Amino acid sequence: MNCIEQIYINGKFVTPLGNEWANLYNPSTEQVIGQVRLGNKQDAQNAIAAAHAAFPAWSQTTREERLAALKRMHQAIIAREDELMEAILLEYGAPAVKGRWMATYPADAIAQVIDALKSFVFEEQIGSAKVIQTPVGVAGLITPWNSNAGFICNKLATALAAGCTALIKPSEMSALQTQVVIEALHEANLPSGVFNIVNGRGDIVGEEIANNTQIAKISFTGSTTVGQHLLTVGATTMKRITLELGGKSPTIVLDDADFKMIMPLILNAGFANSGQACIAGTRILVPQSRLQEFEQLAKHAVMQIKSGNPYLADTDIGPMVSEKQWQRVQNYIRLGQEEGATLLIGGLGKPNDLQTGWFVKPTLFTRANNQMRIAREEIFGPVLTIIPYDGDEDAITIANDTDYGLSALILGTDTVRCERIARKINAGRVLINSLVNEPLAPFGGFKHSGLGRENGRWGINAYLEPKAIILQENY
Repeated sequence: MNCIEQIYINGKFVTPLGNEWANLYNPSTEQVIGQVRLGNKQDAQNAIAAAHAAFPAWSQTTREERLAALKRMHQAIIAREDELMEAILLEYGAPAVKGRWMATYPADAIAQVIDALKSFVFEEQIGSAKVIQTPVGVAGLITPWNSNAGFICNKLATALAAGCTALIKPSEMSALQTQVVIEALHEANLPSGVFNIVNGRGDIVGEEIANNTQIAKISFTGSTTVGQHLLTVGATTMKRITLELGGKSPTIVLDDADFKMIMPLILNAGFANSGQACIAGTRILVPQSRLQEFEQLAKHAVMQIKSGNPYLADTDIGPMVSEKQWQRVQNYIRLGQEEGATLLIGGLGKPNDLQTGWFVKPTLFTRANNQMRIAREEIFGPVLTIIPYDGDEDAITIANDTDYGLSALILGTDTVRCERIARKINAGRVLINSLVNEPLAPFGGFKHSGLGRENGRWGINAYLEPKAIILQENY
């Protein structure tokens, strides 16, 4: 059993004042594998105070000093990759082969911030004014369970690059990953108080971040409902807020596409991170004229997708993170059938050879319309919905007819046509014929998918406020 009973405040491992414990589960076996002691409101306040005290000195560090700190963080996280991967397998169930990126991404994210910081412009002359980018203050960083370590490292590295200090509230469901990251960051020997990490519930530690007057900035990744709450509460103290929220991303298959060739891209987009991904391409828009052909190929391809033991090399989809999430996905599968969509493959229950573990059958609905709840609401599991369309403009209309706008994928052989369509899609990132990520490009969403952008210079900018200094030699 894993017992995590300390948090990290002011450069030290300390026992929380809070005495609540949360169970940690292995989603592949449904068994309790440990416990984590949760911080309370006073713990959060102590961490915020430490970050606030460290801010004046850290905000005045040079680019070179910040780069040196980030490089130490980068090396410390790299050294823990295998340990982090084991934690991910145990408490999240990401397939070992496909999920390796979850263990490598934290270090990659820091490296990408290093690259962005090297060329970032902190001062420039604009007419008669010198414009200086100034760190906003203490940042409250709230991370989700579906890539906890990666989000911690990305948000923290970006905040530190800008000159901010931070309190991090990670998902308590990912405490094993968090512990690996804390230990690595401690070894990076950053100044005391520059970063602080408190395991705790959202309605306690998260709420203190939202209300505390010493928090100047919130960066949150998670559900749209929680994001809306943070925006409302944070407004009372005029916090700067970046929100990366939900998605219901379209994959637009054009009529000139080679269906057989693009099917791996479609399924990788839809089943990414076992379907537990905000960017997952869960609405597949297919030309009505080729619908039957697509259905046959898609059904055959999904039949090859294996949901099961994350330690096995041939596993494509791991378990849902919790019983609550498994039940949520089951309810949406039931709802899709009730709404009248055609169940092409998959369905309710666990895969036939799995009796324990929160596993879901890879599921594909077809002949749906965009008003069905399975086409409008984020399911966060391996459930995809095929929606037929007639012509490019109809596809664009359907793609944009959503509360979300995080990501989109367009597949076709005429790249000029693809880009023309991409320019009309209301999403923060539109991929064409590829799932390759560009880490220096901005990432974030339109509408209910969030506010602001992360990554690259846009990410650093989110922790800064411009100050104009206008000097006249003689008065």
